[in-house]
Amino acid sequence: MATVLDTKSGIDFSLTPEQEAIRDAARSFAQHEIAPYALHFDETQEFPHDIFRKLGELGFLGIMVPPELSGSGMGYVEYALIVEEIAKACPAVALGVAAHNGLCTGHILQFGSIELQQKYIPRLARGETMGAWGLTEPGSGSDAGGMLTTAVRDGQDWILNGSKNFITHGNVGDIAVILAITDRNKGNKGISAFVVDKSMHGFYASKKENKLGMRCSDTASLVLDNVRVPASHMLGNEGEGFIQALQILDGGRISIAALGLGLAEAALTHSIQYAKTRKQFGKPLAEMQAIQFKLAEMSMNIEAARLLTFKAAWMKDNGMRVTLEAAQAKMFASEVAVAIAEDAIQIHGGYGYTKEYPVEKLWRDAKLLTIGEGTSEVQRMVIARNILAL
Repeated sequence: MATVLDTKSGIDFSLTPEQEAIRDAARSFAQHEIAPYALHFDETQEFPHDIFRKLGELGFLGIMVPPELSGSGMGYVEYALIVEEIAKACPAVALGVAAHNGLCTGHILQFGSIELQQKYIPRLARGETMGAWGLTEPGSGSDAGGMLTTAVRDGQDWILNGSKNFITHGNVGDIAVILAITDRNKGNKGISAFVVDKSMHGFYASKKENKLGMRCSDTASLVLDNVRVPASHMLGNEGEGFIQALQILDGGRISIAALGLGLAEAALTHSIQYAKTRKQFGKPLAEMQAIQFKLAEMSMNIEAARLLTFKAAWMKDNGMRVTLEAAQAKMFASEVAVAIAEDAIQIHGGYGYTKEYPVEKLWRDAKLLTIGEGTSEVQRMVIARNILAL
């Protein structure tokens, strides 16, 4: 599998022994500790606290955090491998791993002061609490310029007011990165980022969303009611929040691509197993050319998604700009995941529409991937702007 791209000596498609061990550990945990309970958590919409506690013990909640901050010190290739394997067992749990590592923790790690890193990163990396990332609002999703949450300077503090919605870990997370307007006259250059935690008066979760898919992933609104945040909790400098968010989303989109890849692989695996055992007209479905062609196309698209995903991950690990590659990987893998999950239901027929088989859940979970961390429409805009250098 491609993890290294060396333009001087060629392409190396192999994993290192360490990466293979990480992948195998994630796969074993996912199949034994997550998969047997995925449907239960989907039905109850219960956040799987015990699973995430164990993920923290494995180092999977501080994947790219350095060891001195209680992390695992790994890179984006390892990050993608872990998310991919967990997604095969339960995409909703994989979503939590992706959001926790790539958004909240990643933002503090990349742009926070040493003091902020030391205060918050070890707790996040150990899984003592989950991290949230607050960009989306009731009236602004893809259009960050429509943000209404404000931060007004008051001496050595900032006073934050507003609300965020569709926030992963809004209820279960105690630590959040919040984007707010500090100077409305400057547009996107007037947006700043802050670390806010629930020990601060006036910061709390409100509405929990009742979702189509990813149902055990905690999604809720966050309210900021005159929250006094120390000036030292600003990430980077005033007005840098929007640019920071774009950089964080580049990495986050790689993880969503990996999630889509794992989900699609699971849908294909279940489809192959079903096609081999289910008989119609006196022979297994797998012997019917129409099914064979469908499975072949599913496999081909999965491999294309894999190459896009791990190319972007490798580039990120090597310090390259990945805005274009991350958008391509995210858009392709997410849309492939939706299409393959739907094909899997078609192969299963009526049984695929029931909860007796896992493809029904995969289909529901898949749709979010074309929406979260930038819709497919936004990805097309990003790709077009980059290839046209607009």
